[in-house]
Amino acid sequence: MSTNQLSSNAIGQDREFVFTERDFERVRKMIYARAGISLNKTKQDMVYSRLARRLRATGINDFKDYLALLEGDNENEWEAFVNSLTTNLTSFFREPHHFPLLAEHALEHSRHHHIQLWCSAASTGEEPYSMAMTLVDAFGSFAPPVSIIASDVDTNVLAKAESGIYTADRVEKLSTDMLKRFFLKGTGKQAGLVKVRPELQALITFRQINLLENDWPIRGPLDAIFCRNVMIYFDKETQLKILERFAPLLQPDGLLFAGHSESFHNAGHVFSLRGKTVYELAKK
Repeated sequence: MSTNQLSSNAIGQDREFVFTERDFERVRKMIYARAGISLNKTKQDMVYSRLARRLRATGINDFKDYLALLEGDNENEWEAFVNSLTTNLTSFFREPHHFPLLAEHALEHSRHHHIQLWCSAASTGEEPYSMAMTLVDAFGSFAPPVSIIASDVDTNVLAKAESGIYTADRVEKLSTDMLKRFFLKGTGKQAGLVKVRPELQALITFRQINLLENDWPIRGPLDAIFCRNVMIYFDKETQLKILERFAPLLQPDGLLFAGHSESFHNAGHVFSLRGKTVYELAKK
């Protein structure tokens, strides 16, 4: 059997839809071009599982036809395609060492101006709401001098974030005091659910933003950018391009918060490490 024949063989013969190595490579190229996500070659099963749902939803019975639909510039399906392949793992106060530093930074600089923050990978909202809770506590007010822009490429999770509604298990690690102050408990048909208080939601503006887009609807100067656990899905070249675009949006002493598994050594001319996964602008 030739190499070409091998490359076009179906991945898993007992599946509902034929999914070849060639199909998988097309998906990898398309999601990279559209959203900058660099899919590992080991993600074949995940890609099949998530995109098979789109084939069923569109009534298409062949991956080649589905990918041809995308290549025909079907914007609605492109959005669904990106949403399907986006990983959204998050929790309230994830990487907790960041939040006391955020509070300290905001308090110090609020003497000079209104605090502007960007959470650039908001997912289902736990991160920007954690930022908001931190700053409400820091300033001792539900109306701190703070504005937060929370964005994500995935419109489905962004809608979830904007609703501010969570199942009880999503907030079980928060203290009883925090639950009482920052959430409303559902009753009746809403039992088992909690909703973020409207005063907290008022601090956040949600926007759909693809970090690969040429023009972000973000205007600086920002006091801090949270871009945590998203850069790991980009290759080094894409990471560097994004970091170079972050830099001019920040105040001269602004901070960039990264994820625990992310390192930006390749961008030393743009950012320097200040502390544990927290960066500041490199000195000129």
